[in-house]
Amino acid sequence: MNRAEYADTLSALPAERIAAYLVAHSGLPGPRANLTLLDAAGDVLPRDLALGLCGEAEEYLACCGTATLGRLLLEGDRSLIGRLTALAADERWRVREAVAIAAQRVGDSDPALLRELVAEWTADPDPLVVRAGIAAICEPRLLGVPESAAAAIAACQAATDHLLGTPSQRRRSPAVRTLRQGLGYCWSVAVAGDPDAGLPAFAALDVADPDIAWVVRENRRKKRLARLLEA
Repeated sequence: MNRAEYADTLSALPAERIAAYLVAHSGLPGPRANLTLLDAAGDVLPRDLALGLCGEAEEYLACCGTATLGRLLLEGDRSLIGRLTALAADERWRVREAVAIAAQRVGDSDPALLRELVAEWTADPDPLVVRAGIAAICEPRLLGVPESAAAAIAACQAATDHLLGTPSQRRRSPAVRTLRQGLGYCWSVAVAGDPDAGLPAFAALDVADPDIAWVVRENRRKKRLARLLEA
């Protein structure tokens, strides 16, 4: 089924049957969750149901509720920013990815609101929330807006500064390693979005720091950045 067909099916179901349908068609356990169904859920889930699902222990249900927060933010419920920020630090990686999906949904329709979210997240003390900021905006389809391309570079710089400012004894924590992993690809997306500003910023990274050196090496392997560096 495609996204529209899933959305029609979900809309026709009684509210009390939606969770069971989502779980049954989630694709989990398995190598890949059903992202088409997740996107459809984000399109149509009622507000109260979505908020309830955000707190579910069942991972896919939590992801569907989280992804829906992007649509609810666009509908004007800015009180949900705090909820989305808290979910950005969830211990489950799929839920954290659903946060990025929700934020990118915001960016598709309201780039300024996404930039606001990203600036807030990359200034957060929690490395997982910082990582959510770069994961949200370092998406090629969002960087056609010059202000958003500039914001992606600024977000990567802020996240890199966060990593640099983390004491060495804390850098092997799972949360900090997750941030480092995100920086290992997000810089390449940000630079490709605005090479004139991005290439000098990337070249200025402090490779004397071993973690930053790793970030630089990983990004240089990405084809999108390798082509620019060769040029």
